[in-house]
Amino acid sequence: MFGLPFFRRDLQALEGDKVRLRVPLTGDYREWAALRGESRAFLERWEPRWTADELERGAWRHRISRYREDYERGSAIAFLIFEREHGRLAGGITLGNIRHGVSQSGHLGYWIGERYSGQGLMTDAVKVLVRFSFETLRLHRIEAACIPDNARSIRVLEKAGFQREGLLRSYLRINGLWQDHYLYARIADDIPGAGTKD
Repeated sequence: MFGLPFFRRDLQALEGDKVRLRVPLTGDYREWAALRGESRAFLERWEPRWTADELERGAWRHRISRYREDYERGSAIAFLIFEREHGRLAGGITLGNIRHGVSQSGHLGYWIGERYSGQGLMTDAVKVLVRFSFETLRLHRIEAACIPDNARSIRVLEKAGFQREGLLRSYLRINGLWQDHYLYARIADDIPGAGTKD
C-alpha cells in the first residue's frame, strides 16, 4: 500500500455523466446474479470459463471477500456500474494489479450486461475510473487487454483515449482457450481526447 491513506478509509461512489460506480456490497447479490445470468451467452466468449457455482450466493460471498482483501492490500479496487437514470446495475469494472514504486500502474477489466451494451455506459465508466486512477491514486499508466475480435471493447478503449501498443500472444485463458490479446494503455500525461476515435 506504500502508506496511501486512500486505502484506509471508505471509498465514496464515483460519478460520471451516465454512470455511478460504487464498491460491491453483499446485498447486491440478487441484482448481480440476475444480470449476469441473463447475459451469460453474451459474456462467456470474453471471460474466463464460468464455474459450476458461478451465480450462487456462496460464490458471491467469496467474491466480495476477495474484493475486500484486494482493496485492503491496495492491489485492486472493484466497482459495480449503475446507470444514473434509473439506478439499475449495468455491469462491473475493476482496477487490478495496482503497482506502486517505479511502476505506478494498474490494469483495467470490465463487463456489461447485454441489455446495457451499446449505450455508452462502459465508455463513461472507463473514463471515470481512469480519471480516479490518475487524480486520486496518482498512477502513471493504466493498461487494458482485449481479444482482437472484440470490436465493442476495442471501441470502448479507443473512445476513452487508450492507444494500442501491441499484441500479447496467448495471453489469457478465456472461455477455456488461451487467447491472444491486444494491449492498450493510457498514460497520465496523455492529452485528453488525443488518439481517440469516434
